[in-house]
Amino acid sequence: MAITEADVRHVAMLARLALTDQQVGSLTAELGSLLGHIDELRKLDLDGVEPTAHPLAMTNRMREDVVVHGLAREEALRNAPDTDGAAFVVPAITGGGDVS
Repeated sequence: MAITEADVRHVAMLARLALTDQQVGSLTAELGSLLGHIDELRKLDLDGVEPTAHPLAMTNRMREDVVVHGLAREEALRNAPDTDGAAFVVPAITGGGDVS
């Protein structure tokens, strides 16, 4: 499968890339070489070869999902620099003017 400079310019336009004539020529050669390698791979006899995502068999090591109790509210707020007794108080970060 051959790729032309027109193909490279079209893909560059779709990707909103500004390429120089030198870059177009270089990419045409590089992509042509890449497609040549893909054509070689297509010629391989892969009957009986299972598709794989990784060369080694992999399994996830999962821990048990155990419910644990979190901190009590008072304990969580104990070291906070500012609270209202029920929640953390933090500076406002939205808006641009005075928040009253």
